Amino acid sequence: MSKESKRREALVYHAKPTPGKIKIVPTKKYASQRDLALAYSPGVAEPCLEIEKDKENVYKYTTKGNLVAVISNGTAVLGLGNIGPEASKPVMEGKGLLFKIFADIDVFDIEVDTENVDEFIETVKNIAPTFGGINLEDIKAPEAFEIERRLKEELDIPVMHDDQHGTAIISAAALLNALELAEKDIKEVKIVVSGAGAAAISCTRLYQAFGAKRENIVMLDSKGVIRDDRDNLTSQKAEFATNRKIDTLDEAMVDADVFVGLSMADIVTPDMLKVMATNPIVFAMANPNPEIGYQLALDTRDDIIMATGRSDHPNQVNNVLGFPFIFRGALDVRATKINEAMKMAAVKALSKLAKEPVPEQVNIAYGETRLTFGKDYIIPKPFDPRLIAEVPPAVAKAAMESGVAKEPIEDWERYQNSLLERLGSDNKLVRLLLNRARTNPKKVVFAEADQLDVLKAAQIVYEEGVAIPVLLGRRDTILELMTEIEFDESNVLIIDPKSDEELDRKNKYADSYWKRHERNGVTKYSARKIMRERNYFAAMMVNQGDAHALISGYSRSYPSVVKPMLELIGMSKGVSRIATTNVMMTQRGPLFLSDTAININPSSKDLAKITQMTSNAAKMFGIEPVMAMVSYSNFGSSENETAEKVRNAVEYLHRTYPDMIVDGELQADFALNSEMLQDIFPFSRLAGRKVNTLIFPNLESANITYKLLKELNKAESIGPIMMGLRKPAHILQLGASVDEIVNMTAIAVIDAQEREKRKQKK
Repeated sequence: MSKESKRREALVYHAKPTPGKIKIVPTKKYASQRDLALAYSPGVAEPCLEIEKDKENVYKYTTKGNLVAVISNGTAVLGLGNIGPEASKPVMEGKGLLFKIFADIDVFDIEVDTENVDEFIETVKNIAPTFGGINLEDIKAPEAFEIERRLKEELDIPVMHDDQHGTAIISAAALLNALELAEKDIKEVKIVVSGAGAAAISCTRLYQAFGAKRENIVMLDSKGVIRDDRDNLTSQKAEFATNRKIDTLDEAMVDADVFVGLSMADIVTPDMLKVMATNPIVFAMANPNPEIGYQLALDTRDDIIMATGRSDHPNQVNNVLGFPFIFRGALDVRATKINEAMKMAAVKALSKLAKEPVPEQVNIAYGETRLTFGKDYIIPKPFDPRLIAEVPPAVAKAAMESGVAKEPIEDWERYQNSLLERLGSDNKLVRLLLNRARTNPKKVVFAEADQLDVLKAAQIVYEEGVAIPVLLGRRDTILELMTEIEFDESNVLIIDPKSDEELDRKNKYADSYWKRHERNGVTKYSARKIMRERNYFAAMMVNQGDAHALISGYSRSYPSVVKPMLELIGMSKGVSRIATTNVMMTQRGPLFLSDTAININPSSKDLAKITQMTSNAAKMFGIEPVMAMVSYSNFGSSENETAEKVRNAVEYLHRTYPDMIVDGELQADFALNSEMLQDIFPFSRLAGRKVNTLIFPNLESANITYKLLKELNKAESIGPIMMGLRKPAHILQLGASVDEIVNMTAIAVIDAQEREKRKQKK
């Protein structure tokens, strides 16, 4: 994609369908006049009077306790510099989005039109009653230091300048673990810090809090080493001025144990690395390009421990590991500030988490057999679901122990469970899928690449490194559309099955198909004729190993695409019936629905098999399936054959697979409402568990439910995911969106990855 095309895509993303990235939604009923009278006049007077009596009641009756202001004056926005408050607003909205999806914290972004420190502070103080916390963002140094210091002194709510402390907290956690691996003492190591802005200063202060000695630290700015004989140093720079007679980064790096880069790309050379001490620790955090390239550093020193700010390398120092969870913990105990003890608690929690066994979901996301504490894993991954249950409690405890918590927590287990419940509504699973696919992209045939939306999806997966697309269809049409969307075709294979250029390949596929089916009425002529059809051709590409997976179904009815897949690819060993499952991104988390596309009225035996296959599909996502087999009845309340069919399937599964977490027959509300289920049917295997998979008695009920959830609740869907075929072939619903095609492509890639792993184990 060209630079101009990427620019347009970014602008459209922010502008459509609604400008911006966040909105306000009501949390109370508003259907009736009675509701409105409670929401506003006259009912609203009652909480107003209660707050007047005691200001602390504002946390009881309003959103203040879960509302953070992300505030900037636009003087130091990303790498764009001083671009003004209005121009900073997209960044602040983005920060708000991250707060919401990682920690379920609501945000108002506030852009303040002043560069005067006193005016800025006064503005924030005046609006502070609205908020439970203040996140300062993208404010230039040295003003940022003064602003944060005074606001922390003058306000009784948590205030944190994330540009300073976010990087400091994450890098400190990484440093503690790196030093442990290098078998070095933080009190003795020599540290070089390249950069003297807000982040660098804050990082160095936090390292000192953990034991680093000032005399062992050398800091550099754009003018070179910050020495005590330099003129006109700011108070922050003077704090780290060295008395050593050195002037350059080259000199500072001699025998250094640690390099921390928060400056600019490519300022560290291999020769500098070579003169560092044994087991050097290098945190090259300049973005997008680090102070030294990751691979170059590894090629230079095989004993190096390396971290960067980039997601495509191990050990990403990413602020999203910190600020959502720090504010979450601070808000939940109504802390009056974020102090050093709370920041250090976050560091220790992150450091400790990296040493614990990693959930399979995280391994799957990063394409690893088993992530373990070591040189390539010194801090947790941003997708780790344990972060919200570990970091906020640590921060909250530190707030309580340091005396800044107004509402202490007593039941920690209950608190952790409530934190995990906050994970439900976002699309982490989609991010996990795409990230997993990128670790080992596979060749995927797009059988309808001459359709614009299909081609757009192929472009996205190609440019994002999710898959290696093979474009099947009318070559002239594909090339014309590629020009229109600025899709560079130079490295992408385009195949037109009807063209003379593909005659040899087509005949090879036809002959292979004929030999397999010659006793089933297939002639060589009919085989060659049928290979002109793209779905048959695509299926043979996968069969012959010319591609790893295929995507089709965008412009054709589902049954017409299933037929060639069954004919050519066939079912896996031991499978008597194929099926599909859809994953719905609901407010309660991912929900698997089966069978949404294939089996019209499955028998009890078929239902049992569908349940088994769905269980395996869920595990492919790193999710432990908790499955309810739903019906219109509960546990034998109906003698109808439909209910009996479900009941018989459950009995078979309980008898044959006693460790499988499945039960039924159950009505859907009981399946999804754990409290109702526990109260009425405490004997159920699902009692006390959160159901994440629904198995339906027939295609009608499954498909209708999936479509209703998708349209009425705007739940994002992944699927239908084909289960039971011998090779990875996935069929889209008619008219699938670009995003749905991208997600299904990621599924196809992961399916191919999993099959490859299983084959290697044999």
